[in-house]
Amino acid sequence: MRRPTVVYLLLLLMLAGVYYYLNNREQPADITVTLEPESQVSYLFTAEDGLPTSIHIEAKTGETVEVARGAGGAWALILPIEAKADQAAAEAAASQVATLRILDKVPDVDPEILGLSIPEFTLVIQFTSGVERKAEIGVITPTESGYYIRDADGEIVIVSKSSLDSLLGLLTNPPYLETPLPSTSEAGSPQVETTTPAP
Repeated sequence: MRRPTVVYLLLLLMLAGVYYYLNNREQPADITVTLEPESQVSYLFTAEDGLPTSIHIEAKTGETVEVARGAGGAWALILPIEAKADQAAAEAAASQVATLRILDKVPDVDPEILGLSIPEFTLVIQFTSGVERKAEIGVITPTESGYYIRDADGEIVIVSKSSLDSLLGLLTNPPYLETPLPSTSEAGSPQVETTTPAP
């Protein structure tokens, strides 16, 4: 037999062996990669309650502010005085309600330590579903990242300070449409008038 023929036969046998090996080797088991789900973000108020129709905030020191949406959908200031509300500011506050993110839960801690025996602030929200939710706000956490809050279910949680501060800011800066100015009526009783700032 000629030498080239032998070489070709050997190559053919090698190729046949490789083909057989590749088609009959044990296949590796399928590898399933399971990703750990990300921590679910939870909020103080849920979307199931609907949209806010009333926001009432009261401080331990006595300051109170309340805005409510009327039948026509426009916001009005109820407290500290009845007045027309700045619609953009009131709507921004309503949107802020949905961003009150819970950072953590606090089990088995004396509420007095957290400033919840006599809350620093009390927040009451009414929603389009007819549900009313109340949250009692205590002191700021040691890391200053959140507030201790007793939610509507009585659980104590920590809520993001940055998201809550802008809402609590309504106490010191109520959303007046116009600048309130004190005046005195003819009978001498104090009144509150509003005036639009000059252009």
